[in-house]
Amino acid sequence: MEKGSNLNIMVAGFGGQGILFAGKIVAYAGMIDGREISWLPSYGPEMRGGTANCSVCLSDDPIGSPLVTDPDVLIAMNLPSYEKFVDHVAPGGIIIVDSTMVAGFTERKDIQYHKVPATALSEEHELQGLANVILIGRLLGATGFSTREVCELAIDKSVSAKHTDLTAPNKRALALGEMWEGD
Repeated sequence: MEKGSNLNIMVAGFGGQGILFAGKIVAYAGMIDGREISWLPSYGPEMRGGTANCSVCLSDDPIGSPLVTDPDVLIAMNLPSYEKFVDHVAPGGIIIVDSTMVAGFTERKDIQYHKVPATALSEEHELQGLANVILIGRLLGATGFSTREVCELAIDKSVSAKHTDLTAPNKRALALGEMWEGD
């Protein structure tokens, strides 16, 4: 997959893992690149600790529906989310898993896997709570859906004014994931 191709992405995990924020970075990157985008969050009523997922569509053509039923890419931050969406990933698609949180799963043969110990890496590199952005970096490295520069601008847009001190750590997490080669 490359910049300019259509991409339907599902980011899924527990509430509190930054699922919606991760999707927002991808959506802003698409907007900055001048693409058609949709960003559709979904979460349980309990929010933190409950299930959360976010659908992002990037397209060069108008998007008919923001629902992603058969994603090209699944980013799974926990085992229940992996199990819920694995069978829906389009053949030939990509699954990016936080291998710190998703263990003992069955792999499909028609999917490309990227296993990133994102939670462990975030702690090891003093980027606690940024496993989500490490996985977005891996998405960038695996698909080339945009450029790092554009994704950094998307981080600038996504981080609230109240938390600008988190902008630089988010950019470090993005770079760490993009360069990850331990698949």
